[in-house]
Amino acid sequence: MTFVPSKAFFTKGIGRHKNKLQSFELALRDARIEKQNLVYVSSIFPPKCKIISVDEGVEYLYPGQITFCVMARNATNEKGRLVGSAVGMAFPADESHYGYISEHHAFGAEELEIGDFAEDLASTMLATTLGIDFDPEKDYDERKQIYHMSGKIIDSASAPCVTRGQAGLWTTTISAAVFIP
Repeated sequence: MTFVPSKAFFTKGIGRHKNKLQSFELALRDARIEKQNLVYVSSIFPPKCKIISVDEGVEYLYPGQITFCVMARNATNEKGRLVGSAVGMAFPADESHYGYISEHHAFGAEELEIGDFAEDLASTMLATTLGIDFDPEKDYDERKQIYHMSGKIIDSASAPCVTRGQAGLWTTTISAAVFIP
């Protein structure tokens, strides 16, 4: 049996609770994927897969459904600590080719920084598989221009989720790409 998702959506969430596991559950609820049996998969965005909105995506999901996703997750119980996670995506111009999704989690990084890092990871992985010539020592903004000018990478994006820890609570962030058959 071949299973290749035809649709995907990106979601993110934050949860806070005195217990770490319940903090994660609340982050899943915030992301609207708490009713699924989530199976983490690696970093390939399927060929011909269509991006849909979160609202449309959750309509395809049923409680208890085994649901594949790429997820970045992070947690802290330190007051004021900046905590974040992000998935980054890179989409090829040729939709019959696969793209990449990366996961990144960090402490002390603002939303733009963590999102750009995740997007950079995905874009660089895709660029290397497509044979795009670039200098890895250049900053991401310069490399991103090269990727797009090559005509081989049509788009890239990220879904960062960043917040600060609160006293007496676990704070969990999640960012996920959720696949739909």
